[in-house]
Amino acid sequence: MQTVLLCGGKGTRLGEVTGNAVPKPMVRIGGRPILWHIMKQYDSAGFSRFVIGAGYLSWSIKEYFLNYHAQLADMTISTAARAPVRFHDSGSVEDWTVTIAETGDDTLTAGRVKRVAKYIDGEDFFLTYGDGVSNVDLKALLGFHRAHGKMLTITGVVPPGRFGELAVEGDRVREMNEKPVTSDRYINGGFMVVKKSFIGAFLSGDVDAVMLEREPMQEAAEGGEMMLFRHNGFWQCMDTLRDWKYLNDLWADGSAPWSDDW
Repeated sequence: MQTVLLCGGKGTRLGEVTGNAVPKPMVRIGGRPILWHIMKQYDSAGFSRFVIGAGYLSWSIKEYFLNYHAQLADMTISTAARAPVRFHDSGSVEDWTVTIAETGDDTLTAGRVKRVAKYIDGEDFFLTYGDGVSNVDLKALLGFHRAHGKMLTITGVVPPGRFGELAVEGDRVREMNEKPVTSDRYINGGFMVVKKSFIGAFLSGDVDAVMLEREPMQEAAEGGEMMLFRHNGFWQCMDTLRDWKYLNDLWADGSAPWSDDW
């Protein structure tokens, strides 16, 4: 099963860290891009096939994976023309399949999902953002999604109140409101499971300028096709310099909850 990662964010509020030279998903936590941390969580649950919807400064993501072995493994290089590079102890390097799709610098989230659809080969796929980590149980999430049979499952978390809120009845999402001033209810924490048929049903036409979290998800909720998987454990996005410092501190202390199962 594939995991789609939305990685077009510019990280404007992290300019002090990015230097406007890398996209938000490539900002480093403990020496590795936050994107790597997210992918590692999926890999640890047995899901190692990824589709990245890249946008702003996409080359930095491509370059990272093109040189992945060279960054992590010892290697022997011959300066002779066309001589192969030999990597040593490469068994310790992750065995991932990564498709990196160009989805446009300014394309919004619905458009990015639609643009990568041609690379999705299963009935269901994971979908998440390239700027948040969690210790959500991905296998339980997938099991919940397949049991209820609806088109979309989102992971609900209860963080500080600057995010869009979800109104729920049991496990069914009744309403989705984008970023209210205050909230004491669940918000969409990413870590979603989506039926591929959702794309045809809710992302028809030109959706490059459409936020997935607005009309498409709101329509899915109103139509009874959106369900909530409650997660009361760790969840943290990386929107600000303060968030970045917090995540790095957790990693440096050896207390990063998202890496407990690695």
